[in-house]
Amino acid sequence: MDRLDAMQVLLAVVDAGSLSAGSRALKMPLPSVSRKVAELERHLGTHLVIRTSRNLQLTDAGRDYVEAARQIVAQVREAELRASGEYEVPRGLLTLTVPMAFGRLHVLPFAYQFLSEYPEITLNILSLDRMVQLVEERVDVGVRLGELADSSLLAIKVGQFRMLTCASPAYLARMGCPASPEELAGHDGVNFAPLHDTAWIYRYDGRMVHGNPRIRVCANTTANAAAAAVEGLGILRAPSYQVSQELQSGALVPILNACDSKTFPVHLIYARQGLLPLKIRVFLDWMTPQLRKALKEIGDLEPAVETRQPSEAAND
Repeated sequence: MDRLDAMQVLLAVVDAGSLSAGSRALKMPLPSVSRKVAELERHLGTHLVIRTSRNLQLTDAGRDYVEAARQIVAQVREAELRASGEYEVPRGLLTLTVPMAFGRLHVLPFAYQFLSEYPEITLNILSLDRMVQLVEERVDVGVRLGELADSSLLAIKVGQFRMLTCASPAYLARMGCPASPEELAGHDGVNFAPLHDTAWIYRYDGRMVHGNPRIRVCANTTANAAAAAVEGLGILRAPSYQVSQELQSGALVPILNACDSKTFPVHLIYARQGLLPLKIRVFLDWMTPQLRKALKEIGDLEPAVETRQPSEAAND
């Protein structure tokens, strides 16, 4: 039995909350995960976990062992990084996760520039519209949109975005501009949500108001929805960062601004660890001002100045 491997499997299972969730996080067959945990228990001569139909609980011995295993795995990982020189020279594999549209438009162009300045770093990019568990999935840095849940992760706020309602000048010249969310009922709409999800919620005159345009086009990507809006097929409501290019060019213009005032933060997130590998530090130091400056320039985000913990506020 490879005890270090078994420790890592046990930690993944505990962090995920069940054997099945641990197997998914590890991308390992469930029988293999269950066998490794059982082999570890046999080696120690005690039960570490109590298996139930829905979740997994640690025994007293399991809690003590998991705490020690975390320290051992962290020390081994740090020793490997030191041996490879990743604390002395920016080098090695850096795994970055980004939301698909936001990453493509506003992060990856800078990430590729970063690589030209640090030739010994290899970038592994995961473009995913889901919550990525950095520690369990071995991701170094993530870009997270929206409010952050409590977490042991660290975060650097780079700005914020808001939902934006917009239309093409040609559409507004032909159909007029709605003065309130209620007036959307008399207009055509373009949606990038499921077809049945047609209600747009606004805060207007101190109350929550639904806007219900007649949906003419429903697309499964914002890029396609924005293209339809540019063609004058209807009014679009989307995150401001996803239509920044169309706004800059004048192909789309914002409307109902007073009703779309709520903002949502954008963070760079990374895992708390003893000594931060140099590849992560230089990436954060390089990417943070780039994102703040670029997102400020397109008018979607305002610059932020502090680094803080998601435990104060983390949700990939």
